[in-house]
Amino acid sequence: MEYIKLIGILIIVIGFILKLNIIFTVVLSGFVTALVSGMSISDFLTTLGESFVSQRIVTLFIITLPVIGLSEEHGLKNVAEGIVKKRENLSTGALMSVYLAFRELAGFLSMRIYGLVQFVRPIIFPMAEAAARKKHGDISEGDVEKIKARASAMENFGNFFAQNTFVGASGVLLMAGTLNELGLEVTNIEIAQYSIPIALITLVIGIVKNIIDDKKIKGDK
Repeated sequence: MEYIKLIGILIIVIGFILKLNIIFTVVLSGFVTALVSGMSISDFLTTLGESFVSQRIVTLFIITLPVIGLSEEHGLKNVAEGIVKKRENLSTGALMSVYLAFRELAGFLSMRIYGLVQFVRPIIFPMAEAAARKKHGDISEGDVEKIKARASAMENFGNFFAQNTFVGASGVLLMAGTLNELGLEVTNIEIAQYSIPIALITLVIGIVKNIIDDKKIKGDK
């Protein structure tokens, strides 16, 4: 009968198959699991409340999503596009290269940007699309989708290859601690130093890629 405690997993699977509300499914799974495990309703509610409070940073992250959506609906995208239209020689590739450099600098300084949802989607992508339309006129939906992918790629490249350039980054500290436990004397400063050339190489490759991709955009001009 010990396996009855795994009923929560079954409830989650069934809930996902039936496309039920995710929060409802997870809470129901926890509630049923608590009951079959001998936990009282009062203890379950107390544990649920304590867990919610201790992980409130996750809730704060979720709250930012509708805020960004409202900002975009009420003019954030138009402002971003307006900035680009005032810059005569700003191309899509140049904009993305600047953002890649900025993203790597942010990683070096350990600045939290939370890029794709909060920055790339409402700001960088509209600016990149406006730059492409300004230079090439009307562009195809395929090119628009490629610009979306390029903007996301610059965020991912900058974040992934530059995050370890900061000596106090969690990944750097983890690697240094793990290597020292294995008998390899490595400091977090050394790991950050060796990560800097990788970030610079990524920046150069990203700039070259943006130049090449700009030449592939076709418009009506």
